[in-house]
Amino acid sequence: MALPKEPRQKMINIMYLVLTALLALNVSSEILNAFKTVDKSLQKSSEVANISTATYMTSLQEKMNKPESRDKASIWLPKAQEAQQLSNTAYKFIQNVKDSLLRAADFNPAKNGDSAFKEDNLDISTRIMVEGGYGKQLYQQLSDFRTKLLNIDPAIKKEFNDNLPIDLSVPKVQNPENKTFEAAYFRMTPIVAALTMLSKFQNDVKSSENKVIEFCHKQVGQVEVVFDSYTPIVGSSATYLMDGQELEITAGLGAFNSQKKPTVTINGAGATVGPDGLARQKFVVSGVGSKTVSVTVNYTDQNGVAQTKTVPIQYVVGSPTGASVSADAVKVLYIGVVNPISVYGGNVGDEKVHPSIDNGTITKGDQPGKYNVEPSKPGLAHIVLNIDGQQKSQSFDFKVKSIPDPVAKVGNSKGGPMRVNDFKAQMGVRADLENFVFENLKFNVTSYTIVFQGNGFLPLQYRQVEGNSFESVRDLIEKVKPGTAITIDEIRASGPGGTRTLPPIQFNLQ
Repeated sequence: MALPKEPRQKMINIMYLVLTALLALNVSSEILNAFKTVDKSLQKSSEVANISTATYMTSLQEKMNKPESRDKASIWLPKAQEAQQLSNTAYKFIQNVKDSLLRAADFNPAKNGDSAFKEDNLDISTRIMVEGGYGKQLYQQLSDFRTKLLNIDPAIKKEFNDNLPIDLSVPKVQNPENKTFEAAYFRMTPIVAALTMLSKFQNDVKSSENKVIEFCHKQVGQVEVVFDSYTPIVGSSATYLMDGQELEITAGLGAFNSQKKPTVTINGAGATVGPDGLARQKFVVSGVGSKTVSVTVNYTDQNGVAQTKTVPIQYVVGSPTGASVSADAVKVLYIGVVNPISVYGGNVGDEKVHPSIDNGTITKGDQPGKYNVEPSKPGLAHIVLNIDGQQKSQSFDFKVKSIPDPVAKVGNSKGGPMRVNDFKAQMGVRADLENFVFENLKFNVTSYTIVFQGNGFLPLQYRQVEGNSFESVRDLIEKVKPGTAITIDEIRASGPGGTRTLPPIQFNLQ
């Protein structure tokens, strides 16, 4: 689908009015920082696309090794590899152009730091990109990339001929001297703006590569694994033992293919999996206190995708007195939350055991033997039980960690393809803690930057937003179309333990 001309022309005209104003103002630092913010978002968007592409390529390689998918994978993997090679060539060319601009602008990171160059210079981009011919070479490189990418396969051309994220049309400009591609984009453009535009073209290349490789992956289809054996997973022979007693760990997969058994590691060491799909390992426990054995099961799911599941097995090693400490949630104490623990007095009685901690505070709970711990710093916390009437105490060690970062979402999605109408229906950006042991802990998004690019947004547009709502960018959201790419970056979220900066998320609207 061709982009509508009128909105694009209006946006280009507005951009040139802004650039004209910048010339009169000698380019303010605020404007320069705005360009740098957009450039940063574009680079992160490319990184997100790279991660997605790597996932598809790994899956295609795996499908080549499976009899049920090998035939299709042998057709589409080479096509995906060709797309990747074309993308790498185009991306590296653009990077070389950026490096040339930076060198001409006296960029020297070893001497001056990352931002110390003539970022407001208006002559260098004109001299190199327009007069020096780099702009013509850039146009030809992008044109060749688009043509070769579409010609990899007729099905690819049919799917993406009208919506590939590479737009080589020359923007309509007011200055009659700027009728060529290179002049329209780079004549009398500040270095920082030229670099941002080149990052935009790099992002277009990576987005195009990702779309084509995703398409190749879809042509292979999902691989169905038939589960023919079933058995329970993960267990321990006891949860409370005395020093020197034997603990047995049993671990496996609830459903598995007899030809593709899971692999199991227990505390980092490989364990032999029997014909029933279970691994069994015995060892003698030692050291008084709460303990954890980490059990990891690696398996292939019903779609042929490799998966990993790690389960902590907890147990307590008692003392002759029977006194012990255990965390009610996990064998970890978290900063920023109240961690409930249980203290057992054993044969001396709960009332005669008095706990203390060297990292944070510990207070009595609302029930006998219950205490609340609030650690102050990451590392280790030593909880000491002082026992009345005895000349000794017992120490129990707990790991102390920060609460994990929440995951940025729009609706229930963490990025990727989304229908236009579904995105328009969303209210804002969320930050959710996933699979965290403590329930009802919340993070609130306090600010973010949203970037619109692709279909309907040439040149790209971005806004910095306070709070989590889409209300202040609703006018832009209503303009999105299939082919629009939206990157949400610089996401700040506040919650227990302070404020976090979250990784960007990107949506490709369909």
